[in-house]
Amino acid sequence: MTARTGSAFTPRELGRFLEIQNLGLNLSFALAFLLIAARGWPPWWPVLLAVVAFVGARNAGHAFNRWTDRELDRANPRTQDRALVTGRLSGRGALLLTAVNAAALLGAAALLNPLALLLAPVALALVLGYSATKRWGWGTTLLLGLVEAITPAGAFVAIRASLPPDAGLAVLGVFLWGTAFETVHSLADLASDRRQGLPSLPARIGEEASRRLVPALHALALGAFAALGVYDRLTAPYFVGLGAMAVLAADADRRLGGLGGSAAAPFRRHMLMASVFLVGTAVAILLPGIGPWPG
Repeated sequence: MTARTGSAFTPRELGRFLEIQNLGLNLSFALAFLLIAARGWPPWWPVLLAVVAFVGARNAGHAFNRWTDRELDRANPRTQDRALVTGRLSGRGALLLTAVNAAALLGAAALLNPLALLLAPVALALVLGYSATKRWGWGTTLLLGLVEAITPAGAFVAIRASLPPDAGLAVLGVFLWGTAFETVHSLADLASDRRQGLPSLPARIGEEASRRLVPALHALALGAFAALGVYDRLTAPYFVGLGAMAVLAADADRRLGGLGGSAAAPFRRHMLMASVFLVGTAVAILLPGIGPWPG
């Protein structure tokens, strides 16, 4: 795979293009919901296939979004060094990466169970389709929240081959949590979006309203996660983890007023909070002596 300039597209360049450093953004959520769906250690084979499907869906959406946004990225100071803008990767190479990862998603789903295979094209349509919607209206932020909510749905389908009520609570929680994160991300690009006439949610409702919306979404998401814990009778460590997430979220929301910091900071905070959720869930379900279920 080569760039238009003829230089080799190295593994390091591939990692930068796919932003592998952000792979853990929702992977911790995926692992936590696999534990909840299995009510203990999940079987290794569906876990492996679920992770392959997760990575495939994530990378396919990421590569296609980079291809779709290449001209927008050229006009945004934050993204002018991306591989498709500078020519380090060709458009054909980006589409090939999209196809390979989409095939990984569909193949893993086919090996999981019939429901996973039935829903995989829906997931693929969501992760690819959101790239075009940012030109049509401000609802892209909500759609991105829905894309992130694929994670818990996929975990429950992988383990239980169904979408029970607790899966619905998990989907709701991640949808709200993901919408909050995408709102923060959009705030960082607000000036560029306005220059290019892109109708993001912050551009539609304003910067101050967006900053007030984020903590409300975090609170609603934590409420959905708490309801999930009650429904599944999870023990105290799970709720301690939620408490720690609430503290971290409150600190992150307080920092929304200072958007001049590192562009990577919201990603690091989101990954930290997702990791705390995973730790609390894992301890509640797996730690000997506490037991996964009360009574």
